[in-house]
Amino acid sequence: MRRFLFAETEKAMDEIGRRKWAIAEGWIPAWSNGPEPEMLSHETVCILNANNVAAHVEITIFYSDRDPVGPYKITVPPQRTLHQRFNDLTDPEPIPHGTNYASTIISDVPIVVQHTRLDSRQEANALITTIAFSSD
Repeated sequence: MRRFLFAETEKAMDEIGRRKWAIAEGWIPAWSNGPEPEMLSHETVCILNANNVAAHVEITIFYSDRDPVGPYKITVPPQRTLHQRFNDLTDPEPIPHGTNYASTIISDVPIVVQHTRLDSRQEANALITTIAFSSD
């Protein structure tokens, strides 16, 4: 019985996640309090790729007052996680701080996406996180 469960779990690993995700809320605080890089205010997209192949991911950023920007292209190796700070996305252009935005995350294989923000503008820091919305 144990051997059967392990084989089923292993087989299912490449089926975890979805290919299309959205984060409706995004905002990188304009300044920070504390040592960098650990306490730099930031937004992060956390991606789990439980597949046996690399995930090729495209992120598009949407604004309230201008056209979308993207895609920002990243690769998540097989059976790995990647915590990509939106602050570090620069190609095709950096995401402005202190500006509302939203994002879509599209992958060629199923992935799991979580959104996290660290707001360190005060000494009493705030950390928020939530699973993104998937729509396959």
